Amino acid sequence: MEKLVFERPFIKKLNSGMPSKFGLKTRMEPITEIDEVSVKELIDKYGSPLFVISEKTIRKTYKSAERAFSTRYPKVQFAWSYKTNYLDAVCRVFHKEGAWAEVVSGFEYEKALRNNNPGDQIIFNGPDKSRKDLELATANGSLIHIDHFDELYALIDLAEKSEKKPKVAIRINMDTGIYPQWDRFGFNYENGEAWDALNRIMLSGNLDLVGLHTHIGTFILSADAYGKAAAKLADLAVSLERKYNHVIKYIDMGGGFASNSNLKGAYLPGSDTVPGIDEYADAISSALINSAIKPDNLPLLILETGRALIDEAGYLLGTVLANKRMADGRRSTILDIGVNILFTAFWYDHNIRPAQPFSEHSEETAIYGPLCMNIDVLREAVDFPPLKKDDRVVINRVGAYNMTQWMQFITMRPNVVMIDEKGGVHIIRRNETIDDLVSLEKLPPHLK
Repeated sequence: MEKLVFERPFIKKLNSGMPSKFGLKTRMEPITEIDEVSVKELIDKYGSPLFVISEKTIRKTYKSAERAFSTRYPKVQFAWSYKTNYLDAVCRVFHKEGAWAEVVSGFEYEKALRNNNPGDQIIFNGPDKSRKDLELATANGSLIHIDHFDELYALIDLAEKSEKKPKVAIRINMDTGIYPQWDRFGFNYENGEAWDALNRIMLSGNLDLVGLHTHIGTFILSADAYGKAAAKLADLAVSLERKYNHVIKYIDMGGGFASNSNLKGAYLPGSDTVPGIDEYADAISSALINSAIKPDNLPLLILETGRALIDEAGYLLGTVLANKRMADGRRSTILDIGVNILFTAFWYDHNIRPAQPFSEHSEETAIYGPLCMNIDVLREAVDFPPLKKDDRVVINRVGAYNMTQWMQFITMRPNVVMIDEKGGVHIIRRNETIDDLVSLEKLPPHLK
């Protein structure tokens, strides 16, 4: 008979009877499978920790978002945000679903080209575009979103020496009631800077002004803010047509739609507070349709949403390394998952679940990673069942930003696998080795 694991006795208040303001207590369920593939088998074969991407979830989420907008507005185009997750396999799933590429650096632009995106289906954002980047984007007919006047003047100078006319838009920041206001990027609407930039573009005669762009922030929980932003862009489009008889081809609303992840310090979980994709679609489409833009000139609506399309498709599997008692008696559990690979733990209270059946008991637990740093905290306090060494855990909603903002620090980055729609498992980025890391180093002769 197997010896039972000792569990320290403790006194716990039981919740029963009427629900509190948070509703009835919900029981935590283990996550033992992802798309019908066993978590245990995934870890046994590909190691721990392990990132898992569900292709089925990506496609389902994308189709849902596309349907939400296309049923409300006649011309819609999504552009996949490379900075959110630029693993080639992930990008190509979105491109096969019909998404263009949205990039913010020369590195990402090159990745988009290597993923077989036509130049005119690449949107180039960001404040750091080199002269070489601008020349390449112009030659490929890409959509260049101008971020500041220095970039505008560089493009005007480049256009005089180029055989092709650069296709441009300007990024516009504005007050939509969101705090803090993102005014670091682009030209301001309220102080007239955006209109000044548009006038300079039109008067230069060397640039092809094809669109207007905004990105009001990140993890925006107010759909109405997008309606305000769309209305202001529509006013600029009407002013351009009135003054220059110039009709823009598209309005790009950027991204920033929230996923269902739980923000740190939030009163309620993301599943209760995040607007649905239909709410975002309603706000944006209504603002454009009800604007003074002529029906025959309705622009293409471009969306660059990243997090809301990929977060749900990402999982991070890990293993319990140890359990400890803190000085004040609190329980702590140490996982082999650190903030170096789960960067979003700094702003999300991630949902961490056991990957096998567990005790009915639970207690307040701090969950730490393996790094020799005091900031390596995945959850400061969570009601969690006692797990033993070598038990497995699953963290879900980690598809956004973790595989682009991760760091090689103290531990090396793990395998990333994708489960296809038929249940096949594929390594889409192999784990790092010591040879990978030292191959980039150079020793001076006197140290050899």
